[in-house]
Amino acid sequence: MKFGYTILYVPEVARAVGFYESAFGFERRFVHEGGDYAELETGGTALAFASLELARANLPGGVRPADLGEPPAAVELGFTTEDVAGAFARATVAGAVPVSAPVAKPWGQVVAYVRDPDGHLIELCTPMG
Repeated sequence: MKFGYTILYVPEVARAVGFYESAFGFERRFVHEGGDYAELETGGTALAFASLELARANLPGGVRPADLGEPPAAVELGFTTEDVAGAFARATVAGAVPVSAPVAKPWGQVVAYVRDPDGHLIELCTPMG
């Protein structure tokens, strides 16, 4: 078994992909011609996006969309970088909502949090070890 991908369900796939390209420098791996699904090149595990319409078609009852007006769901995406402060600044300039500025943690990591324009929580951190 391998962890293949994470899918974020979003109102507009193209807008979400554009944000993640601009905010974090990821490149497109695949975009379906219908615009309801896309993947970004993020390393061994892909980050994917699917439309809320596709979620409703595939999942009985659909999904509960992320919402910036609510606390984030109990899940986060974690992106590692040696320059957390720079990544935090780039992400916020691209439209991310700042949650927590970079902080050095007792175990040695530098960690910051933002939310994407759809409300998904993202941790920016230095690699462990």
